[in-house]
Amino acid sequence: MSTPVRINADALHYTQLNQMIRAAIADGAKEITIDNVLGQRFIGDGIRGDDVTITLNGVPGGDLAMFMSGPTIIVHGNADHAPGNTMDNGRIFIHGSAGDAVSHSMRGGRVYVRDNIGYRGGIHMKQYREKRPILIVGGAARAFLGEYMAGGLLIVLGLTGIPPIAERGVGSGIHGGEIFVRGPVDEYNLGVGAKQTQATKDQVLSIKPVIEDFAQVFNISPALLLASEFTRIAPASARPFANKYTWE
Repeated sequence: MSTPVRINADALHYTQLNQMIRAAIADGAKEITIDNVLGQRFIGDGIRGDDVTITLNGVPGGDLAMFMSGPTIIVHGNADHAPGNTMDNGRIFIHGSAGDAVSHSMRGGRVYVRDNIGYRGGIHMKQYREKRPILIVGGAARAFLGEYMAGGLLIVLGLTGIPPIAERGVGSGIHGGEIFVRGPVDEYNLGVGAKQTQATKDQVLSIKPVIEDFAQVFNISPALLLASEFTRIAPASARPFANKYTWE
């Protein structure tokens, strides 16, 4: 049985902090708690280990868990831009809000944000065979949500008292995957290449397990969420910008 590791990140440069995290994992640590996190970038980038859990107390900087494959990162605070960037597998649970480009190019695993996210959440998310990246936003998302999505699942629940979608460009250039929004979405806010429909009962049933998982992580009752109507946004075609090109 491994001994839990605790690191004080106060005044630590991100390079030193990440070296300490890697050394702890190499020594067999399965539980790592990092206190006084304040803007250190690249935490958890490229690390491996399905049974490793890292708890961050504070606000991590950009590109949290980039290229990560396996571990769970729990953030007790907000997060800066691009958590989950190109993540291959694993989980990130953010007990707060996050900045722009959350889950940028994510290829697998799950990112749950309890509150709100900034611009271009889920941009370039990809899916390959059994790997299906999932991003769930408990609150609201800013413009260009799901831009150029090529696969995966993105859900916005609108739990923070503001409209889940109130800006333009949702699904702009989407050519794979699907976006679910609790409640209606103004057609004006849809991006080029995106189409919306009211989600069917079977479609809502298909996302039930991940909504229940999100609710359990943040101690929220899933009943109200699952009783709601959802809008489903998906690609209008596999080549949304085909008419922008010419051939001679």
